[in-house]
Amino acid sequence: MPKTVTVELDHALEPFVLALDVGSTASRGGLYDAAGRPVRGLRHKVPHQFRTAADGTSEIDPDAVVAEIAEILTEVTDHLPGRRRVAGVALDTFASSLVGVDADGAALTPCYTYADSRCAPQLRQLRGELDEAAVQQRTGTRLHTSYLPPRLRWLRETAPDTVARTARWLSLGEYVHLRLLGATAVGTSTAAWTGMLDRRTGAWDAEMLAAAGIDAGNLSEIRDPDRPLRDDGRTGRRWPALAGAAWFPVITDGFASNIGAGAADESAIAAAAATSGAMRVVLHEHPETIPPGLWCYRVDAARTLLGGALNDVGRVVTWLEDTLRLDGDGLPVDREAALLAAPDEGAPVVLPYLTGERSTGWAGGARALFADVTAATTPTLLYRGALEGVALTYARVAEQLQQAAGRAHRIAASGRVTADHPGWLQVLADALDAPVEHVTMKRTTLHGTALIALEVLAPDVPRAPVETGRTYEPVAGRAEYYAARRARYQQLYEAVVAPTG
Repeated sequence: MPKTVTVELDHALEPFVLALDVGSTASRGGLYDAAGRPVRGLRHKVPHQFRTAADGTSEIDPDAVVAEIAEILTEVTDHLPGRRRVAGVALDTFASSLVGVDADGAALTPCYTYADSRCAPQLRQLRGELDEAAVQQRTGTRLHTSYLPPRLRWLRETAPDTVARTARWLSLGEYVHLRLLGATAVGTSTAAWTGMLDRRTGAWDAEMLAAAGIDAGNLSEIRDPDRPLRDDGRTGRRWPALAGAAWFPVITDGFASNIGAGAADESAIAAAAATSGAMRVVLHEHPETIPPGLWCYRVDAARTLLGGALNDVGRVVTWLEDTLRLDGDGLPVDREAALLAAPDEGAPVVLPYLTGERSTGWAGGARALFADVTAATTPTLLYRGALEGVALTYARVAEQLQQAAGRAHRIAASGRVTADHPGWLQVLADALDAPVEHVTMKRTTLHGTALIALEVLAPDVPRAPVETGRTYEPVAGRAEYYAARRARYQQLYEAVVAPTG
């Protein structure tokens, strides 16, 4: 498999960007040159994991993440020669996060992640009070546990003393900036992912603020990516290579991932497959209407990100590996052979909702279902059926994307699952009945975060191309099989998931 093309520091083009990414499994950072190339040897990673529980809990310690980012800044800048300077620092995080802070900026709460579904009762209340279709057309988001209005209402009901002490509500990236810079702002895409931004005007939406029980004064200033922050001098003292650097408003990983995978306009759909997943297209407009199963996030004054998100992609792979003990002394499954094999009617139909559903049905309380399992169902068929189920969740998103934005010329697939299990891209191509191009560049989200900053810092420097590998073509004769699978999936979905809301 081709590797990401890196550049030696002595051959790199200035200005440099230090890109940072806080994902579901780790914080990462690396130095990029003006052409968007990672600089060899100047990157660092700190693993972490969400704290989860059966009641829907999904949290991470925000101060631990601040320490992770500080460690990355130290590790990268300590290896820069003294004459080199970083022109910009750009940060993305997993989308839809929440931290409550006091008047001094100290965290009063953990960071609640997009996967925390404990606010499901409050979500049901909101669905009874608001016109969800109107909310979606105005904000670009459905009512769901991953967004902030039900979560803030849940906190008011379950932790009123903490809410009373909270001066501001921040995303995780804003909190990192506040603790390191002494200043913060919310990037437009991050604001959009709260479910409380008017996607047409770029301002906070009054109805959703009221539903959440807060006002705009409890939130940060909204900034497009071309309006960086400046620190108060503390970062330059701590990390001399960052003296005078522009700190860009925190953006969401979805926006960065599209740009980093080379899907920066209407000609390409990005299919991201990491712990969670998504299918997204960048539009150079703010569309008038949105299909009911998708979201539509304003990312700056001119661009919108249209697509759908999936909670469970790599999480399904990990669960299968752990449960079937595929990496230990468990039952033997040749994973790549299972994915590249012809479809087998004996594979179960799987609704892969381990942590609830976002697109397209937005059933926050959904849980996984394995159907049509018999005594003849083997571990290989369980594995294959589950990964087919994941592919079918993408197909459901793709259908509505095509309705809204037309059929794209390319589907560019990237992320950990595509790197570790490339055979799954054949399943995806067959389920979509469309060619899927494998983006082999590593750390596409980091790459995209750097590129968005370089739009400001080095707009006229040509960018290095995104590395790609094999294009997986749909196999003739498999469309009928996947059509039947989609029909059975929908039948099970309507019987089991749809009523849960």
